[in-house]
Order: sequence, then C-alpha cells, then structure tokens
Amino acid sequence: MMNISPATLDFIRTHSDDDVRTLALQAKKYPQVNMELAIRQIAGRKVLADKVPSWSVVEGLLYPRHLSLEQCSSEATASYKAALAAGDSFTDLTGGFGIDCAFLAKKFAKAVYVERQEELCTLASHNFPLLSLNHIEVHNDDGVAYLWRMQPVDMIFIDPARRNEQGGKTVAISDCEPDVAALAPVLTNKAGRVMIKLSPMLDLTLALRDMPYAYEAHILSVNNECKELLLMAAKQPVREVTIHCVNLTAKGAQTFSFTREAEQAAHCTYAEQPETYLYEPNASILKAGAFRKIASIYKLKKLHPNSHLYTSNEWIEDFPGRSFRITATGSLNKKEIKELMQGATKANITVRNFPATVAELRKRTKLSDGGDIYLFATTLANEQKVLIRGEKL
Repeated sequence: MMNISPATLDFIRTHSDDDVRTLALQAKKYPQVNMELAIRQIAGRKVLADKVPSWSVVEGLLYPRHLSLEQCSSEATASYKAALAAGDSFTDLTGGFGIDCAFLAKKFAKAVYVERQEELCTLASHNFPLLSLNHIEVHNDDGVAYLWRMQPVDMIFIDPARRNEQGGKTVAISDCEPDVAALAPVLTNKAGRVMIKLSPMLDLTLALRDMPYAYEAHILSVNNECKELLLMAAKQPVREVTIHCVNLTAKGAQTFSFTREAEQAAHCTYAEQPETYLYEPNASILKAGAFRKIASIYKLKKLHPNSHLYTSNEWIEDFPGRSFRITATGSLNKKEIKELMQGATKANITVRNFPATVAELRKRTKLSDGGDIYLFATTLANEQKVLIRGEKL
C-alpha cells in the first residue's frame, strides 16, 4: 500500500474537482499535505474519467505518474481485448497501470500481473482488490525473465515499449522492447494463445512478416482514430492471417474482416465521375489496406487506385466509415470554387491523393475550418483533379 497520510487523503477528496495548476500554487497553505502526490491523484482521476469511466467512480484507487496514464489502454480497447480472451490461466508480462490486465483477468480463473517498476506493482496491489480482482497475483519482476521460468498458461498478454532511446515512435517490431518477434518461440511454447499489443504506427505488412506465428491481426480505432494494432499468435502456423478492422464508436462497432489473399483477388471498378454518394473508409480499414475488398463487398466504384474514396448511386447505409451525399463537384478554377462553395465561409477539408495540403487549400479557398460542409480534394481515375462538396449522412 502506498503511504498516504490522512491529511493528504482528506485533501484529495475535498479538492477532487479543482484545477491542479491552481492547487500547486497553494502548496504552502497546506504544510501537512504531500501536494505532489495529491495533485497526481487528482489529475489521474480526471484522466481516467475519460479513458476508463468505470474506474473513475471507484473510491480509493491510486494513480501513477502521467506518462503511465498516457500510455495505458482506454476502457473501449481493453473491453474489446477482453472479448477475445477466455480460459483458466492468464499472465500479463508488461502490467503497467493494469488496465488491460484487469479487463482480461475477468475472463480467467487465475491471473498473474508482472511489472518491473516497483511503484506500479504497489499501485496494482492496492487497486485490484478495490476492483474485486482478488485473483490476480502481482509480481515485481522483469517480464522476459519471468517468461523463461513461468509455467505454461492458457494466454499471455504482452505490450512492448513502443518508443526508441531518443523518444521517437517505432515502426517495426524489432525496434520495440522487448522484441516479441525474437521471443515468439518461447511465448508460444508457454501459452496456447499470445496477445501482442503494438503501436498503430507500426507497418502491418512488416509486423506480419516479422511474426510468422500470428494467426489474426486486429486494428483498433476509437471514433475513427487508430489506437492499437493487436496480433494474436499461436504455435500452430496458419496459411493466411485474418485481419479485423474495428472502429469503436458510441453507436457501436464498425467491423470489417479480410485476408491479404482476398484483397489481391478482389475485383474493383473505377468511376468515370463521382456519382450520388461518396464514401471514406474508417481509419482501421485505411491502415489495413483493404482498398479493393471494401469496394467488392459493398459494390462500390473507386475514384482512383490511390485515392481510397468510393462512390455509388444508391446509399450503402452500413458502410464502415463516413458517407456523404454529393452536392457539387468542381475544379480549382477560382470561378468554379466560388460556385462550388456558394458563399460559404467554412468547410471540413480532406485531402486524398491530391497535390496540395489542407493548409494550402484553406489559403486558396479562404475557407476556415468547421461547419456542415465537407470538401474532398482528390484525383479521379482519369487523373483529373477535383473538389467534391458533400453533406454528411
């Protein structure tokens, strides 16, 4: 248990909704309060209120430093991962703040949390019982060292560090710590299934090449922002990896699954001109590269091989992405832009396969951001550069 004095606990309860920057300036008024610790707890609870709402209402939880909260999963992505898990025994080799471990552990009779930072282990030992997770064993240990000597379990979860020594983003599994590709043989020997959480910045094709033990890939987005790349691995190899594209929203999950083989074999037609409706696949599909298969499944025409925008004369209501009713099209000619915008001063601009940036288009069109108008700058199959105006459906 982290040692927090009664005065500090009382201060945290009393000022839980206050601005932490203001509180920091008032430290001298509360000499009996560990202000640094109190501010961390108040700030942490506010972060969790958005990220993990079911935890933010639990009285007495303790929170780590900001970086650990920044890197942890949201409730939406942790719940999705838990839906993929089931069995008797489970081990999380990179426990962190414990959000993924807590959600996954609910699906197993026995669970082990491993974390090399002592402070995070202290927090986990304190928090898990408050979350009615008394069956989780907490081990302050290096995950790789623990892996080599652990007994086999039904599932292992591992979330390798995704920043290099200079603090930059990594793009390959081999740049992560630990290198799960190098550990794949021992991981799959120690567990029937291995769930690997990776950065969405990693190249999917490269990740699947580096991890021949993978049998599924899950690309998770939340409200159309790509958050995680999950690989499911096992000792038994598969001929073709199934890729699941998932966008979690308040209205439910948009899902689309395919294989690379199916993508290559899919038939795709191209539109001569935009038709009645315009479609933009969600971020997970764009990340996965399901450009031909999405057109084939939903019977859409693609605007250009590299534009990744689609059109049809009939509205596809369940399309996994954004859809728009096209109201006008035009070129970058000043007169056509004026007619296209019809006096509007605002628009949401998206650029797809177009020789100008959003900032450059805003300067040229004199349009500020926002409003109900959506403007797509793109290229058609005949290489014509166009602006497409639409209203969101």
